[in-house]
Amino acid sequence: MSLALYRRYRPGSFAEVKGQEHVTGPLRQALSSGRIHHAYLFSGPRGCGKTSSARILARSLNCEKGPTPDPCEVCDSCVALAPDGAGSLDVIELDAASHNGVDDARDLRERAFYAPVSSRFKVYIIDEAHMVTPQAFNALLKLVEEPPEFVKFIFATTEPDKVLDTIRSRTFHYPFKLLSPKDLQDHLAFICGEEGATVEPAVLSLVVRAGAGSVRDALSVLDQLLAGAGPEGVSYARAVALLGFTPDALLDQVVDAFADRDGAAVFAAVDNVVETGLDPRRFTTDLLQRVRDLIVLVAIPDAAEKKLVVGPDDALSRMAAQAARFGLAELSRAGELLNTALVEMRGTTSPRLVLELFCSKILLPAAATDDSAMLTRLDRLERRLQIADAAESAPRKPAEPAAAPPASPTVQPEAPAPPASAKASEPSTPAAPSSAVEPTPAPSAAAEPSVAEPAATWPDAAVPGSVDRAEAAAVEAAAAEAAAVHDPAPVGGMDVAAVRQAWPAVRAAVRTRRRTAEALLEGASVLEVTGTRVVIGALTPFHAEKIKETLNASAIEDALSEVLGVRWRVEAVGAAAVPRAASPAPGAPSTTPSAVNAPAPQTDTASDEPSDDDEDDPTTTLSGVALLEAELGAKVIGEVDTT
Repeated sequence: MSLALYRRYRPGSFAEVKGQEHVTGPLRQALSSGRIHHAYLFSGPRGCGKTSSARILARSLNCEKGPTPDPCEVCDSCVALAPDGAGSLDVIELDAASHNGVDDARDLRERAFYAPVSSRFKVYIIDEAHMVTPQAFNALLKLVEEPPEFVKFIFATTEPDKVLDTIRSRTFHYPFKLLSPKDLQDHLAFICGEEGATVEPAVLSLVVRAGAGSVRDALSVLDQLLAGAGPEGVSYARAVALLGFTPDALLDQVVDAFADRDGAAVFAAVDNVVETGLDPRRFTTDLLQRVRDLIVLVAIPDAAEKKLVVGPDDALSRMAAQAARFGLAELSRAGELLNTALVEMRGTTSPRLVLELFCSKILLPAAATDDSAMLTRLDRLERRLQIADAAESAPRKPAEPAAAPPASPTVQPEAPAPPASAKASEPSTPAAPSSAVEPTPAPSAAAEPSVAEPAATWPDAAVPGSVDRAEAAAVEAAAAEAAAVHDPAPVGGMDVAAVRQAWPAVRAAVRTRRRTAEALLEGASVLEVTGTRVVIGALTPFHAEKIKETLNASAIEDALSEVLGVRWRVEAVGAAAVPRAASPAPGAPSTTPSAVNAPAPQTDTASDEPSDDDEDDPTTTLSGVALLEAELGAKVIGEVDTT
């Protein structure tokens, strides 16, 4: 039979005690100076070295060269009191759980007055001292207060408050503490090296978590893993399955789903937890621990170097990437909700249901009205503003003069009908709405197009023809002047490029609200962003009319507000709404501009001007308040009803 690890590696001197320097230092100094008290009280959690330190103190007192802080380990007393020794008649260990009555106290009191057999002191080590009854403590009170000069008492307990106050006041109290994860992991690595065991680095982190700072508990877990290991050693998969922890892959899946706001992935992970037989409480505890690590990494980027977050290098790199996708407010709210879920899971008949409910709360901060939910939404707004600022400040590659495309044509709403000669030349061509489109001459290298980039999904039916260049130049100049006068700057500082960049996320948010609206956006693109208005180019006029319906438009506006933090009014334009110009007259030069795949911004200035209703719109007020709070970092001073 092999000896248990916690017995085989029990410390034999104060120098070998790990993580208790605040206790071993004063005790060593007292032994060196000879200021030895007659009664000591060692308290602390289980497995942190209380009883072992009591034996070391007895060994140091009875050493032939003592009292000394460093026993010689060769005299009869040191050999007998060694971790693997047979024990000494003058060092009596009593388990107070089974010797806690008045009769036991009287027997101890009678035996205490006999001189030691072969040692300098007779030492009584009373373990689990809080189990002694008040009557038994009262029977020992006089002996503990005024013992014979050769008698020493050492009380060890995990609950010092239950020790009688009159006894505790007559002792020197030394509180022990749990080991830090770093010290415990280093100690476990040392023992694995002494045992010649092959253990994956990630396994030691699991053992540290299972030990929870207790050396004895951690060594018991490690002993169990080593006993069941094969020739290849202890693998991470086997350790996770044996200890019941949640695999890191599953935690990464849930955290990434929270970052993407993917409810389907979150609930799939919860279903995976139940299907694989994991305890939902254990999963919630491990997820809360992961959220804690992410909070520390967000607040302290070098937390891994400072050992504030412990784990394998690959796990730390993944957590650092995950932390970059969250803000402190969002992570703090998630931690609070998970902690509340753990409390509500106690005694519940369906822990899975409780877990799913709180996961939905984490995914939907907009559904709550508390301060943490509002701060989470402001945190997301700040992050999106940073993304927009980064997109605006990104350097753009200048266009080469030789390859510069011609300027985008400008659509004039009420242009005269094409000449009769053009109609006669193409009798089979169906009649088109009366409008004229003409590309302007190619601009210089420093000039920029006057309209947004074309949408890749705009149908070919919307590509206009070509008309007289002089008319097109005049139309373009008039449109630019009207846009400069009547089109206000987009709210939130976001332009068309920023909205297009976030368009996939907007569509995902629309899908969660109204699937019909999301289906109507298939193949659509953002054409224009001015003031409080967003113009969407739909595939057909039918799609545009459906998008402008109240329910669909409201779902799209809510999605834009959630993703980008700005409240816009949604308008839609169908492909057929952009007319095709008539063919040029015979003999006229044919031009085919390459940058006319999308309709130009509307020049109807009356629709661009903000109305009085917009000024009183509560949604516009909410976006302004949220933007102000995001930019200034101010405290939320009120809530605005957006319904």
